[in-house]
Amino acid sequence: MNLPLSRRSLLALIGAGMIFIAASASARGETLDEKLLPLIRAHQGQVAVAVKHLKTGVTFEYRATEPMPTASLIKFPVMIEAYRQVAAKKLKLEQMLTLKAEDQVPGSGILTTHFTPGMTLSLRDAIQLMIAFSDNTATNLVVDQIGLPSTTATMQRMNCPNTRLNAKVFKPDSSINPEQSKLFGLGSTTAAEMVLLLEKLQRGELIDPDASDAMRRHLYACEDKEKFPADLPAGTRIAHKTGSVASVRTDAGLLETPSGTIALCVLTSQNKDQRWVADNAGNILCANVARAVFEFFNDAEAPDQTDPKVLQLGASGELVEALQRTLNVRLNPSPKLTIDGDFGGTTQAVVIRFQKEKRLAATGIVGPETWTALAPVRLEEPSVPAPEVVNAEKLPKLPSDPLKGPPIVTAKAWSVGDMKTGRVIVHHNGDQRLPIASTTKVMTAHVVLSLVDANPKQLDELVEFSRRADGTGGTSSGIRAGEQLAVRELLYGLMLPSGNDAAVALAEHFGKRCQPPKDVPKTQDPLIKFVAEMNRMAVKLGMSNSNFTNPHGLPDRQHYSSANDMLALTYAACRHKLLQDCANCRQHGCRLSGPGGYHRNVIWKNTNKLLEIEGYQGLKTGTTNAAGSCLISLGDHSGRQLGAVVLGASSDENRYLDTRNLMKWVWEQK
Repeated sequence: MNLPLSRRSLLALIGAGMIFIAASASARGETLDEKLLPLIRAHQGQVAVAVKHLKTGVTFEYRATEPMPTASLIKFPVMIEAYRQVAAKKLKLEQMLTLKAEDQVPGSGILTTHFTPGMTLSLRDAIQLMIAFSDNTATNLVVDQIGLPSTTATMQRMNCPNTRLNAKVFKPDSSINPEQSKLFGLGSTTAAEMVLLLEKLQRGELIDPDASDAMRRHLYACEDKEKFPADLPAGTRIAHKTGSVASVRTDAGLLETPSGTIALCVLTSQNKDQRWVADNAGNILCANVARAVFEFFNDAEAPDQTDPKVLQLGASGELVEALQRTLNVRLNPSPKLTIDGDFGGTTQAVVIRFQKEKRLAATGIVGPETWTALAPVRLEEPSVPAPEVVNAEKLPKLPSDPLKGPPIVTAKAWSVGDMKTGRVIVHHNGDQRLPIASTTKVMTAHVVLSLVDANPKQLDELVEFSRRADGTGGTSSGIRAGEQLAVRELLYGLMLPSGNDAAVALAEHFGKRCQPPKDVPKTQDPLIKFVAEMNRMAVKLGMSNSNFTNPHGLPDRQHYSSANDMLALTYAACRHKLLQDCANCRQHGCRLSGPGGYHRNVIWKNTNKLLEIEGYQGLKTGTTNAAGSCLISLGDHSGRQLGAVVLGASSDENRYLDTRNLMKWVWEQK
């Protein structure tokens, strides 16, 4: 994204420390009462609404303290209690749950209709299904782990005395409060209590900041688009949970807008319209309220200023320089970002660090809330001190550079080897265990292609993306749940854009052919089985300083390798011609097929900038906040092919410079 903005434009955009300046409805003299009360009064049924703009504190309440039925909205407090018990070490998100026939209940979700008893899933996955699909069976599995009374007890301690879970879903005999069940069904709450919980979530105060981030990610995945999201402007993000039974429609969530995040809850009951259709009156009321609230705090008629004010990976220009300069002074210790105007992986990692410290959604995208937290933004370097101060300062020097030995590089660890023999020629901290980010995908591809060796026809098998693959965070191949493509094509989606979703899809597809790990001998989860195969392959290759917990490299303390181990993997993996073809390809197009027979085209571009230089070949880039900038490369000079592994370089640009300097030095040694 290029930002051709003049200095005057930047000043106008940033103004008093913010980018967004708009004449909202509130600034034009309208009130929330005037916008919302006509919508509420026109609805045929009982309504309660609570609204709070979390930045300005502006609120609206209508019967906000009256208890109302929640329907599936109570699953939000259930999730809170599950994460509370995880934080208290009573539960683990990774613990596996087994689905039994008696667990399967009707209604919303996929576990009852698409899965058979005996399958296993983690507690984290059950929570995801409970929120994303409002899965009733998954909800009961979670409730069995946390205990039925615990949600209500925790809500009482959080000053939400009317927020109660009365029974398991579709299990009326399980009710712990029959009178409340008669009045409210599954659960009860008030609009004000929901907004209180949402505000705590946004501020990172629900359990702790990490738990709040995790719960917000679950809420972003909510699949119900018929209520709050139905009439919001395209691209508006909302973390929310809904509920629906015959006479009840509810929604509560965090609405992200240019002027700031808004906590919003709409509860309806005794609705005259009880049709199970998208244009149900309760759904429409929720949608209309969300739209009216959005427009009240944000000028819907103002020119679209989204592009110049939102920065993300790939952006460049003077505004990115201002961002980098500001991050350097706002964070302690300073990340010492290079002021180059390019929003690369290093800048993104620092943005995420800043967002976590400020308890914002750790998206790596710089929107209105992040700009506000950064304010005032530094358009220029701090003013220059007086000459006498500058001239009197004695600047220290580091010791002189040695004349012998390898070049000075920024990486924490590196290894260079001969790719004809696999021998390590020289290394620095080569056996140190470090996070390796997406260089993990070399092992993922190697395991896949090793399995394919036994039957090359497997390359033409179609891989259908699951919702788990589609929902994987981080870098993406852009393939949606339900879409299909051949294994040989998906390998390009794994290696070029570094698709974390592609890694999960391949692991799920091939994991069915792998043995489970020794510590979970009965698991049927193909992802777990595939990761076990990755670790078995590491043992086979003599990678004694490596352990894998996932196929993509997203941060995990137990997921690590070393420069020497990754060099051994590189030597083994490069025997696969298809892997080299993928790693050396700078861009690749593919045609996908989707449910119902539709087709669409995608294009993937390689993240490896070293491919722009003659003499260098792939293999894989990798960047996370924990790992820094990593790179595995091949280079050929005068018929001598080297492999180089660089882990923990100081920036994306420096990983390429480190690699070139190391290879050049080894080539010169003859």
